Amino acid sequence: MDMVTTRMDDAKNAAERFASYVTIAGDPAYGLILLCDHAENRLPAEYGTLGLPPAEFERHIAYDPGAGAVTRGLAERLGAPAALTTFSRLLIDPNRSEDDPTLIMRLSDGAIVPGNHRVDAAERQRRLERYYAPYHAAVEGMIDRSIAAGVIPALVSVHSFTPLWRGRARPWQIGILWDADPRLSLPMVEHLAADRSLLVGDNEPYSGALIRDSMYRHGTRRGLAHALIELRQDLIADEAGAAAWVDRLAPVMADLNALPDIHEIRHHGSRTGPVEPL
Repeated sequence: MDMVTTRMDDAKNAAERFASYVTIAGDPAYGLILLCDHAENRLPAEYGTLGLPPAEFERHIAYDPGAGAVTRGLAERLGAPAALTTFSRLLIDPNRSEDDPTLIMRLSDGAIVPGNHRVDAAERQRRLERYYAPYHAAVEGMIDRSIAAGVIPALVSVHSFTPLWRGRARPWQIGILWDADPRLSLPMVEHLAADRSLLVGDNEPYSGALIRDSMYRHGTRRGLAHALIELRQDLIADEAGAAAWVDRLAPVMADLNALPDIHEIRHHGSRTGPVEPL
């Protein structure tokens, strides 16, 4: 066995040891499945730091601070299944389509990512197969298990956003993003907005109409009710903040889980254009 083959085998074994996701079993018949696409800021050992200083991995370019803690807290409180990534979005972004130019970022919010500059087609495919695809397969498996248990599940994806963007303050404490299916998203906005202390973003600070993102892939194309929650990072930066938002969100989500129409398959299409077939 030559040295090149040995290095390739070592890299493959390291990737296999680095599971790309974790799941929380929950009750497949509960009716909600939680996703966290940007839960952690870690990288497999073979990638080092992608040439970046450690401080960059504490920023939003590497993950969504606080989102993983909120997702795990909600799964535990509700007894709902959840899937969370274990790798940094700098390696590959599971909330992007496979042909999105931002799937593997070479420049992110002013930070040059040296380890991504020479990514060729083979390396891109390697990252898709070892990290991106297994996470999405896990989500599909959760959906299938819920349906097999007799319940059409609704999907809730948890993210977080920076308090400032390009020098402008973002006033919302929470935003609910959605595309064309309002069944879960609009009732969630209404429930949260009933608390006058909150400024709730309806498709703020981003639009939920993103072609072939996680919610499009697993929700829109399958006709499942879905919503993406964006929480402001300064509010969930520590354990106490994350726990406070779990306390706030869990009863809302439990109430919405009782809505009968979110447990039906209904195809609402997409504002991005014709929906691709499964």
